[in-house]
Amino acid sequence: MNINLRFVYLYLLSFIGILVCVVAMVNLVDLGIKSTIFKNADKYEYYDPGIKENGYDVEQARRIADTEQMRSRQRTASISVAMLVVGLPLYLYHWGTIQKEFRKSKAESKA
Repeated sequence: MNINLRFVYLYLLSFIGILVCVVAMVNLVDLGIKSTIFKNADKYEYYDPGIKENGYDVEQARRIADTEQMRSRQRTASISVAMLVVGLPLYLYHWGTIQKEFRKSKAESKA
């Protein structure tokens, strides 16, 4: 097979596409594990001396923390899905092109 700039480009973009997919899958698996098994892994506990201990303000602070945790998980999920939506077609197109070129050059060498 003749190595040229086109093949370097195709392999590079194929690698980038698969790398983006791997990172997205790692993020989604991490999110799934945190949501099902380690439910307190990304909860933050803090104490604000200005918050009343037995009053409404403590509950409000807990609701805000839970809302922020949910928003953080949603951001992670949306970014990961977006990475998959971009990375998978990038990989599949360029890898398919590489395979097509390889088959074409193999057929030419036999003939």
